[in-house]
Amino acid sequence: MKRRSALKALAAFGAVAALSACATTPRSPDIVDIAAGNDDFSTLVAAVTAAGLVDTLKGDGPFTVFAPTNEAFAALPAGTVENLLQPENKDQLVAVLTYHVVAGNYPASSLSGKRGALTTVNGKSVHVDGRNGVKVNSSTVTAADIRASNGVIHVIDKVLLP
Repeated sequence: MKRRSALKALAAFGAVAALSACATTPRSPDIVDIAAGNDDFSTLVAAVTAAGLVDTLKGDGPFTVFAPTNEAFAALPAGTVENLLQPENKDQLVAVLTYHVVAGNYPASSLSGKRGALTTVNGKSVHVDGRNGVKVNSSTVTAADIRASNGVIHVIDKVLLP
């Protein structure tokens, strides 16, 4: 009888341990988590935060984000980033950032060898040319297919301006 009770207790303990493990299993990183974990995107993360878009980009998606690096932001005319980050320019910042986001999942394989337009979250289109590498408007995708739990990130070398 004691053996049966011990087996039941062991089974119950195993079930509790399994549930605990599920509760503490880390989720896959989303677009914001990946960007925040990469120093090359610190300007982008600061802009997304200032624009109040963090929760949106942590949403279910899927999203395709054309993510400019710090170097891309630094190449803008002097004072542009600082000006966009001012609270009174939030609407303009949101327009610029949402021009980098497309609803849907567009891995490089779906863009390669093709030309066309994708409608961004801000309602305007970007021109994509995948015939020789992948270009988005005048920017070049320098790293593609960074997978996130809610979409994909393509790193670009220029900031897209609507």
